[in-house]
Amino acid sequence: MQKIKTFLSKHIIASAVIFLWLKTVLAMLFGFGLSYMSWQDILLLLISPVGTLMLFIGFSFLFSKKVHPVGLMIIYTLITGLLYANLLYYRFYIDFVTVSVLLQLNNVGGLGPSTLELLSPFDILLFIDVFVIGFAVFSRKKRQKQISIPDKKKYGIAGLGLIALTIILAMTQNQYLFKTDYDREGLVKSLGLYNYQVVNMIFGAMAPIEKILSNEVDADTVNSYIKSKGDKQTDLFGIAEGKNVILISMESTQNFVINEEVNGKELTPFLNDLIQDSFYFSNIYDQTAQGKTSDAEFMIDTGLYPLPSGSVFVRRPENKFESLPDILQDHSGYKSYTFHGNDAEFWNREKMYQNLGYEHYFAKESYNVTEENSINYGIKDVAFFEQSMEDLISLPEPYLAKFITLTNHFPFLLEEKDQFIEPAETEVDVVNRYVTTIRYQDRALERFFELVKEKGLYEDTIFVIYGDHYGISKKYEAGVHELLGQENTALNHLDLQQIPLIIHVPGQQGDIIETTGGEIDIRATLLHLLGISSENRVSFSQNLFIRAEDTPVVFRNGDMITEDYAYTANVCYDRNSKEKVSNKDCSSYLKKVRQELEHSDNIIFGDLFRYIPHAGGRE
Repeated sequence: MQKIKTFLSKHIIASAVIFLWLKTVLAMLFGFGLSYMSWQDILLLLISPVGTLMLFIGFSFLFSKKVHPVGLMIIYTLITGLLYANLLYYRFYIDFVTVSVLLQLNNVGGLGPSTLELLSPFDILLFIDVFVIGFAVFSRKKRQKQISIPDKKKYGIAGLGLIALTIILAMTQNQYLFKTDYDREGLVKSLGLYNYQVVNMIFGAMAPIEKILSNEVDADTVNSYIKSKGDKQTDLFGIAEGKNVILISMESTQNFVINEEVNGKELTPFLNDLIQDSFYFSNIYDQTAQGKTSDAEFMIDTGLYPLPSGSVFVRRPENKFESLPDILQDHSGYKSYTFHGNDAEFWNREKMYQNLGYEHYFAKESYNVTEENSINYGIKDVAFFEQSMEDLISLPEPYLAKFITLTNHFPFLLEEKDQFIEPAETEVDVVNRYVTTIRYQDRALERFFELVKEKGLYEDTIFVIYGDHYGISKKYEAGVHELLGQENTALNHLDLQQIPLIIHVPGQQGDIIETTGGEIDIRATLLHLLGISSENRVSFSQNLFIRAEDTPVVFRNGDMITEDYAYTANVCYDRNSKEKVSNKDCSSYLKKVRQELEHSDNIIFGDLFRYIPHAGGRE
């Protein structure tokens, strides 16, 4: 023990780097659950943190004549905090913290009232070394006031050299590394967690510059790529023309709950019945990123993909867009409204809705929210729908009304009096509670339809009901696998990213549409039913009634899925055989993915609608 104390006392800088390196490597291996499949992966795992950690620790002495103990401990603690923040964030979102997320932390649902759900007893191990290094730094004998400093020049060169070596090795492994900055897991695996954070800050700093440098040529390039897709019509074109539109965003609702039973009772009896007389799209995937619900809204409103980092609602609320409210207003004189029982400023909705063309936002201030009728993130869904009716019936027709539910939100809390089904009995409590909030949400939707019919609004309305994003993150998926009696495989995980999409047109015969598609496709499908052509619109949304089977559904992290293939976690799968195949089988689809995401990002970061003033009829 004395020898260890003596070593730490003499070699504090080296010890600090070694301890941080060791716990970073262990966290990457066991905390984040990343797959390291080759010797290059292992090599990068081992060397990628070292150079950056050396430079971070070096800030305590590289620019002075001595080591500043307090400065050293602040840096050491901040690095540990950054590692732990990423670990907590990853446990729920299966993603890594970005600068944009830190700047909009008040919008990050799931890490507020539910943080305790994400903690683990083993987390204490991440902080033991902080006390060890602190003890070594501050318990030195008086005659050892000065902490020995390594040769600054050699130290700095070694740190920079290791960073350069990491980048070179990473580039040889993935030539598109810096062109696919949206693939944060790939960046972290290749560059290391800390180098990734630096790269993310650089990309974030460059984003405002892109808007300044963009011009008409950039707009023409994107415009010609998108408009080349054209538009086809089916017999369903215009079947809901002139009808009011009600969009219902179901919080955290995954498709596996449809027609599923727990202890012999249906999780969604109302939706199961509604599907019989509706268009039910059974293979639609969640494509949201860090903006979650706001990303889902953005895709449906604009037909563009979410940003790779942060939310468009927060980062680009002043941009020009060809929004769904604008299209409906220009085509048929629709007015658009949003109903949501949360604070108006949450996700910067108040400002963004105005820019997108919504006439009014009925936010929390419009509701009588009490302790009895609210839980978790706000007013319960039943009370939300009931209190919304007075405003809904007063809207001038035709209108688009968007309702965003709240109750089925992580960590899925609900009083016993509101539980219409017993919790599940899996080994994962989060999943057990999810069952009760899903059932409550279904009852709330049933109540809404009852009220709509009572008020005489039903017959002249088209209803679009969709899950906004996943509810059960990968950390808790073992409970879903247990519930469904399935194995924990990459393809099963991907299938759990499916969300329900139900489009109900009163009087129209129901049908199950098995086309593989994404959330972004809701917009074009709705416009088709309303008799509004998608041709010449700057949008990546595709009509789900005619969507081509070989067109990939694009995920924000660069993954994709088609009828026959899926690409996830850097592996290509044959969906029919469920076996891994050569990545070459997915290469043509991945090229399409890169093109779509690049063009969408260019539109947003460059604010390219400034140069397309008449796109899609927008005046």
